[in-house]
Amino acid sequence: MSSWEQRGCYLTEVAERCLRGHKSFDLCRSHLVNASQISKGTIYNHFPTEADLVMSVATAHFHKRLARTVVDQIEHVDPLMRFLMHHCWCLRDDLLYQRFVIARVIPNVELQEQATAANLASFESVYKAYMDWNRELIKEIGLVQGFDRGELVANYLRGAQINCDDAGKRYDDENLYYQFSYALTHLMGHSDKRIPDQVSFEKWLYRLSELEVVQAA
Repeated sequence: MSSWEQRGCYLTEVAERCLRGHKSFDLCRSHLVNASQISKGTIYNHFPTEADLVMSVATAHFHKRLARTVVDQIEHVDPLMRFLMHHCWCLRDDLLYQRFVIARVIPNVELQEQATAANLASFESVYKAYMDWNRELIKEIGLVQGFDRGELVANYLRGAQINCDDAGKRYDDENLYYQFSYALTHLMGHSDKRIPDQVSFEKWLYRLSELEVVQAA
């Protein structure tokens, strides 16, 4: 990775930290000057428009999600379990670290049109890869005739992420993930399939917290 790319990643990380706990994308490029201790000119070179800053944060968000799919592929053979536990992990990650919920601003065609070509291309590439992963996994679980299940699920996921953030839901509430998984399973048309119970989610939350303690040590 070049020094230019490293600096871009650092600026995006700073932007993500600045946005924690925020309910709107109220961060501007000029705000990064003090937060990053990098000159305004350099920041504006990395993000020629305000939309480029949003695209950069969104790109980093979906890179994290896509990286998690690799772990889920190893841990969960059953496609339904893989799908449910992936999105439970994503929800927990947002709540635990008080991340800005990117679903508040993405997708947004008007915003994307304001971004410069390079930043837009980076976003569209990772976004497409992540959405393709979701669509293919829903197919693997089993398509059910009738509604567009992929669209239903995508809309529910966006709404759930925003609503949980607005309501200040606790990241360690096993009932939250049980209800979340229950709704996803029904929206996909697979209400007949068994999902993890609350005890299973309690154990899952404990394992994640233990792993994070080890990683932080």
